Amino acid sequence: MECPVQRKEIPMNHLFDGGELNVYDQKIANLSAGAPGPDLLGESSKLFLKATENRVKYELENNSFLFQYGPTVGTTEFRKSLASFLSAGYGSEVNKSDLVQTSGATNGLHLILSTLVDLAGVIFVDEYTYMIALETISQFNTMKVVPVPLNEDGPNILALESLIDQHRFAAKNGKLFWGVYYTIPTFHNPTGIVFSEEKCQQLIKLARKTDILIACDDVYNLLHYGDPESPPPKRLFAYDIADLGQVEGWLGNIISNGSFSKILSPGIRLGWMECPPRCVEAFRNSGVLKSGGAANNYTGGIVSTLIHMGLLQKQLAHYSARYSERLQAMAETLETHLPKECSFNKPKGGYFVWIRFPAHIDCADFNRYSMEKHHVAAISGNRFSISGEARNFIRLTFAFHSPDYLRRSVATFCKAAHDYLAMEA
Repeated sequence: MECPVQRKEIPMNHLFDGGELNVYDQKIANLSAGAPGPDLLGESSKLFLKATENRVKYELENNSFLFQYGPTVGTTEFRKSLASFLSAGYGSEVNKSDLVQTSGATNGLHLILSTLVDLAGVIFVDEYTYMIALETISQFNTMKVVPVPLNEDGPNILALESLIDQHRFAAKNGKLFWGVYYTIPTFHNPTGIVFSEEKCQQLIKLARKTDILIACDDVYNLLHYGDPESPPPKRLFAYDIADLGQVEGWLGNIISNGSFSKILSPGIRLGWMECPPRCVEAFRNSGVLKSGGAANNYTGGIVSTLIHMGLLQKQLAHYSARYSERLQAMAETLETHLPKECSFNKPKGGYFVWIRFPAHIDCADFNRYSMEKHHVAAISGNRFSISGEARNFIRLTFAFHSPDYLRRSVATFCKAAHDYLAMEA
């Protein structure tokens, strides 16, 4: 008897497989892949081999605890090692008791929304923001998503406050927060901006006043390309935690949601949340985390060993140096070849360059033209907007490809832009 259900199987080896935008086969120069390239991941593989051999030998001699269910928020060893690594990288103290282990920043965002926020709550997002986060947020279809105007130094605070006043209600069902502002304060995706100190201070005051949670996507913070001896921009969580014990009634309203995906490997599925105590306790009592134990407990142990052996620190320095070279190659090519009608600001860290086209240009149409006629692709601005705005913007990513490849493909992208603007004139 014929089965009425048709199974669908697409052979894939990695996320970018299975289509014309496969960033590995390069039939089309894909400038949209927000991931480390194969040369960088090859270096990570070598480090993991060393750390895994070291750690498994240790486990065989010590009850193999790493292969057991892990504690809900992560082992003390992992959180202590991570706190030491982050403290050095941030240039400011990270306390192990503030850390919760996750399987990456998207998992962290999902845990935040499902554990801490009223299911009838409100999610404020920047008018341009990470497009996959918007897809994650959209799955919480009982919540309302509200865009917030974004300036070059951070959100429009007056507009955000007005929107909060408009939508505010009392959280129910034991949830800590009625609403959350999801944002990327450091090397923002897609714009590359860094929120100013003034905006950060204003956000802290506003969050405390209205008791909303601010969930910071902090996956790019350690990737800053200035003086390697200087610390990266201060994370929003550090502005908040600085008042612990100093401000009467302090509760904590910021979570820093981090990941190893951009600084070590996306495939290991490991991350962390740096949280105020009330949020840590909520996660510690999460049914999901209690049932399975710490997310990716085994990999957390291997990464702890990488830190103890100094290998993660070495890899972060290597990644940062290579990313810096790639950004420079992209920026120099854009400065030389981009049409004068277009503009961009070179970011000081992160992964992305955000290009403004003339107001009448729809970059979704331009991107289709560029793919068909010049075999170069990026991501048009409307993908980053909950309301389909930013149509005259496009985002390029420099992390995946070598500098030489970027110079060639970005020059081709600029040629496509010249030709398209001439047609639309």
